[in-house]
Parts: sequence; structure tokens; C-alpha cells
Amino acid sequence: MKKSMTKSMFSFVAAALFALGATSISQAAGPDKVAVAGWSQPISEITNLLVDGDKGFFKAKGLELTYVPGAGGGDAIRNMLTGQAQVAFTDPGSFFAALDKGEKLRAIYDIYPQNVFNVVSLKSSNITRPADLKGKKIGVYSLSSGTRQNLLVLLHQAGLTEADVTIVVTGLLNFAPLIQGQVDATAATDTGLLVARQKGVGDVNVMEVRNYLNISSDMFVVTEETYQNRKDLLKRFLAAYRDSAAWMIQNPDEAAALAVKRTINGKDLAVNREVIQLRNVSSVSPMTKAHGLGAFDLVVLQKAAETYKKLGMVQRDIRVADVVSQDLLPQK
Repeated sequence: MKKSMTKSMFSFVAAALFALGATSISQAAGPDKVAVAGWSQPISEITNLLVDGDKGFFKAKGLELTYVPGAGGGDAIRNMLTGQAQVAFTDPGSFFAALDKGEKLRAIYDIYPQNVFNVVSLKSSNITRPADLKGKKIGVYSLSSGTRQNLLVLLHQAGLTEADVTIVVTGLLNFAPLIQGQVDATAATDTGLLVARQKGVGDVNVMEVRNYLNISSDMFVVTEETYQNRKDLLKRFLAAYRDSAAWMIQNPDEAAALAVKRTINGKDLAVNREVIQLRNVSSVSPMTKAHGLGAFDLVVLQKAAETYKKLGMVQRDIRVADVVSQDLLPQK
């Protein structure tokens, strides 16, 4: 009996030591690292993705988040494909273009289901409809950005193509070339226009792309390999992101204040709040109201894929149901 008790005691101690060891190893390993490749620098409209040091949305899910800046949605996908990030923050046009080239990708979260892109010109230019853009110089953030993709959608409405205009890469500060007369119009976003108005761009004509095709502006995209093999990490990432987006919708003032210290362009508190409010509005749609933030409208996205093919921006048919998955979204 004594030998049996000793053996049992040894087994208990061994099990306890093993458990302690496992805990130590787990703690030593720390949180899982996840990097997001963005289309932009760390700017105020993505404040919710930049404040984990303050709010801990991702930390609460056992994640250590980093943000990889980029210059356009195509840049975000390239940075993901080269291993700098697991997730790309990109636009549908860049997603379709990568699929067209044979990349195996999945869209897993609709960040902004509303189209936020526009084309802006000074009133004096008398550019009021897509047809008026023929023969004009038009600024875009970059050739791999959603500004170019959505400009082409707008041109298509007038039977025009990229060959009918001169595209000028202006970077994010694309309203300065417009004011200085270096371009006749500039492709931008609602937040870009807001900031330009704050800086005195003056009277402008604005053509909203959503009036022609209200396609999502941005989505989270991953490689097929990541989708198949890192589902637990992605589920935690999406749950954390949804929490952060819900926080920004509910607390725009707090988000605006944090943007002052966490973003490169957020020095003006009032402007931050207006930018954040615009992004909050673009984050919701009838589909998200029914199914929760991040839910896709596959009918609209399929229409967009077909439009991009008509534009010649992609060559193959894209069946979005095969490349969009909503199984990783957190429950509403």
C-alpha cells in the first residue's frame, strides 16, 4: 500500500509539474502575432485599428496586432503575398485583379459596405458628369488604389476608358494638384474631400461613384492557405476588429481624441470626429444591420465583379460565392 501511495503521489506531482510547465510555455509564447497590410499610412479613418495599446481589443483575444502601411489596395495585397502580413485591408477592385492573375485569395469581412469614392473638380472646370472627363487630367492616389479602380467605373458610365483620360499619380495629398491646376479633377474618398474642404479647396463639383455602383470600399482579404489553416486566429482577429469598429461607432469623441496621438494626420480633433463619423456611416448597411458588422452583400459584389470584367479590368469570370467566406464572422 505504501508503494502504491508513493506511486500515486509521484504521478500527482508529475502531473502538476507538467501543468505548470505547460502554463509557463504558454505564457512565454505570448499572444499570437497578426499583421494587417493596409492601403494607407496610419490615418485617422482607421483609428479603431490603431488603438490597441489604449483599448486592447485584439489583446483581449490573445493577439498582438501590427499595421503595415501601404499605398493603395494593390499594395496591401502584395505586402500580404510577400509574407509581411496575414491579412490585407484592400478594395474589391484590387481583390478582383489579384484573383484574375491567379492568386488564391478569400475575402472574409466587409469593412466598408458603402462606396466612399468620388471624383472632384473645381466649379470653374464645369465637370459635372462622367462624360465631361474625356480628355482631362485626373489625379489618383496610386495606380494600385481604389481611387483609380472607381474612376474607371465612373468613366464606364459614359462609355469612356482609361485611354480617354490622362491619369496622374498624386499621392494622398491629391487636392493640392487640383487647386494648383496640375489636374482637372481628382479621384478621392469622402474623407479626403472632407479634409480638403477644411483646408479651403473652395467650391467643387462632386460625382459620387455610389450613385452608379454602390460597391463595398474595403474588405479584409487573406490567402487561401491562411483561410484553410489559421481559422482560429482569423476568427479571433475578426471578433476583435468588430469590437473595435463597434466601439468607434458608439464612441466617436473618444476615437477622435485617440486619433490625435495614434495617427499621422489626426492633429485636429474636430476634423478627426468628422472623418470618423464618415467611416462609421460607411461601416453599416442593410446587410450588416441584419447580420452584424462585416457581413457581405454577395449580390452587389457579384454585380461589381461583372462590371469589372465589362470594363476590361479583369479577363476571367469571377464567381464571388467561391472566393468570399462568411463562416469566420462572429455572431451578431
